[in-house]
Amino acid sequence: MMSPSLRRLLAVMRKEFTQLRRDRATFGMMIMIPIMQLVLFGFAINTDPKNLPTAILLHDRGAMARSVISSLKHTSYFKIDHEVQSDREGQKLLQEGHTQFVITVPENFERDLIRGMSPQILLETDATDPTASSGALAALQGVLDKWRENEMTGALYKKQSPPPFGFTVHKLYNPEGFSRYNIVPGMMGIVLTMTGVMMTALALTREKERGTMENLLSMPVSPFEVMAGKIAPYVIIGYIQSALIVIAAKLLFDVPILGSLWLLSALLIIFLICNLALGFTISTAAQNQTQAMQLSFAPFLPSVLLSGFMFPFKGMPEWAQTMGNFLPATYFIRITRGILLKGADFCELWPHIWPMALFMLFITIVAMKLYKKTMD
Repeated sequence: MMSPSLRRLLAVMRKEFTQLRRDRATFGMMIMIPIMQLVLFGFAINTDPKNLPTAILLHDRGAMARSVISSLKHTSYFKIDHEVQSDREGQKLLQEGHTQFVITVPENFERDLIRGMSPQILLETDATDPTASSGALAALQGVLDKWRENEMTGALYKKQSPPPFGFTVHKLYNPEGFSRYNIVPGMMGIVLTMTGVMMTALALTREKERGTMENLLSMPVSPFEVMAGKIAPYVIIGYIQSALIVIAAKLLFDVPILGSLWLLSALLIIFLICNLALGFTISTAAQNQTQAMQLSFAPFLPSVLLSGFMFPFKGMPEWAQTMGNFLPATYFIRITRGILLKGADFCELWPHIWPMALFMLFITIVAMKLYKKTMD
């Protein structure tokens, strides 16, 4: 026979399960967040990235030069997807972030190799993210040994004193390989994503809970005016947060600031509006502040893991990169690192600016339509 205490305990349990069943947002987050974490950490996160975009510049197109390039491809670290015609073209690809490496084979490479002069192949890498290139650089000695074993045979081997050739590595934008140069500029995008989305979502949902939303809806204001008025204070707060991060980056972490802070300030408004409008959109779906906070984690977790902030973007699977390309944080982190570490200008950053601006336009329209629906 069941004791009274146990019956009361089971009654409370049934009540709690009933509440969970009715609160679909909370129940969904309890199920989806662990699944999302499992998929992202299990498949998308890669601390040893391979198939990284690589450009080659061949001043010598002989058979041996081609053989060395082929050996580099076989390591699976280098994905040769560009062949440039000049040093300037290769530097432009690195500056704009389209490629991770530029490999330059010098003139008369094959002739010097046969003569035993140990020619040097130049390998330039974008070292703003040291993790992205560390595995590839560690594999260079293996490439040299394997190539010598396969190619330097017979009479040619006798003429050649080791090593047959070498790699001269230039780590651009972060020659010391400091991880803080990569993390600290990226933190601006992550902090603004977290505070912008969450704070705006909570602010609008708080209006509903306190009953002041009805007063706001009764006022003769348009959805755009309401949204602009609600997010304007958070724009100012976002600029204050960004200023503090830049000051800390310079004074505490000694991060170089090579580009224009005025350009960064101008582009910052686009990113802030993206996050604040997204928070505004979430607030229209949330019934209370708890739901608003839970829903805010939906864009925040991918922004941390799929934007290139913690892990090399080019090292993720194609599907993860596709998801990351829909996140404004992905582009803003590239913009921040480009300005601070590379001294990039507006034209060089344009490939990252227009997708972020497009997202801003889209999410602003969605937020206004959903708010107008709420008013009706």
